[in-house]
Amino acid sequence: MKQIKTLFALFLLGIVITCNAQNDNSEVSVQEKTQVIDSISTILESSYVFPEVALKMTDFLRTQLQDNKYDGIKEAQEFAQKLTEDIQSVSKDLHLRVRFDPEGIARRRNAELSAADSIALAERRLRNNRRSNYGFREAKILDGNIGYLNLTGFFGVDEEAGAAAAATMNFLSNTDALIIDLRRNGGGSPAMIQLITSYLYGPERVHLNNFYNRANDERTQTWTLPYVPGKRRPDVPVYVLTSSSTFSAAEEFSYNLRNLERATLIGEVTGGGAHPGGTQIATDRFALFVPDGRAINPITETNWEGTGVEPHIKVPAEDALETAKLKALEMLLKKNGGKEGTFFLQWALEGIQSQMEPVTLNQKTLKSYAGNYGPRKIHFKDGTLYYQREGNTEYPLIPMSQNKFRIAEVPAFRIEMLEENGKVTGLKGLYDSGRTDQNARTGK
Repeated sequence: MKQIKTLFALFLLGIVITCNAQNDNSEVSVQEKTQVIDSISTILESSYVFPEVALKMTDFLRTQLQDNKYDGIKEAQEFAQKLTEDIQSVSKDLHLRVRFDPEGIARRRNAELSAADSIALAERRLRNNRRSNYGFREAKILDGNIGYLNLTGFFGVDEEAGAAAAATMNFLSNTDALIIDLRRNGGGSPAMIQLITSYLYGPERVHLNNFYNRANDERTQTWTLPYVPGKRRPDVPVYVLTSSSTFSAAEEFSYNLRNLERATLIGEVTGGGAHPGGTQIATDRFALFVPDGRAINPITETNWEGTGVEPHIKVPAEDALETAKLKALEMLLKKNGGKEGTFFLQWALEGIQSQMEPVTLNQKTLKSYAGNYGPRKIHFKDGTLYYQREGNTEYPLIPMSQNKFRIAEVPAFRIEMLEENGKVTGLKGLYDSGRTDQNARTGK
């Protein structure tokens, strides 16, 4: 179970190992290439989750070697990359990865770490975790009382990571909808998936996922937790944002909620890595991340390996957040049914629609609005209208319709131009509280 809880952290391991590899471009000899392939083949045949696929990979590597396909490769890092491409071409398993990492392997083989070194390593890991706030990169309340969480990693649940999760989920606990952004999330620990998901359900246990581990011939399960510190939100609408970079544990979170019909997924098909595993040393300079287990969803009885998780609404990753805001506001307005709060939601919806579908006005119309309106002034400059009140900061006006404008820097305020008989007569200030004020035009 300990292995399963840590193996989804491939994205973290990959960062560390890649950095080491990039600092050493040592050449690789013909003899070493043979040794590396022999060792990798042994590891794959004994550990890879699908034995029959392991045999196909090792046969392919040995054939490539015999056919001199690796002769033109001189650099060790390039060789590791080529081996990765070859085994992935057979297995379609994106978790499988060969690394050139002599320094990291040397450290792992040095079992006699001094007390000082152990403390230094732990402190460095703690600093890195705190710098990233355990993956909880950003949490805020958007217009329309929509919660937004930018989660960049699923860290293992220790005291500090658990506290960060609880603080974040409770900060967002009074929102009317929740957007969880996994577009830059490369994976992590199923334990954090379990904790965050538990906030989205009541205290009754919900079956999330199953795992099979070949090494121990062991099957394990994950369920929501009977207790979480703070407020549960079993009824809050949830939107999960995905991209092609959403990977591993982030895909599990998305896949679980999709099949449980607990969330709407918006964005791109995810990366397609569903097999947890661990790093094994092949030689003094090469290591292999080999999946020795697989996720088995209790509903689909399969997983997302090689295919990725399909979103409900497919849009480019860069458009996913605005799309989620739009869908959430439309849903909340429909649910509201004209009751108190309709204006508040409509205000937010119009703002998102304005961003997603920009309105363009001709210069003649824009120039017709320039003038003085009591303490307010509107002037035209370089194709844009600008708003200024009593000599304070001037702001560019963004058209929302033929006569309504918003100000990006002041989202709680908008302007509506007033006309009578085709003539501009005044300006109305609109506020997100529902209040309005008005000024007559006093001159150009």
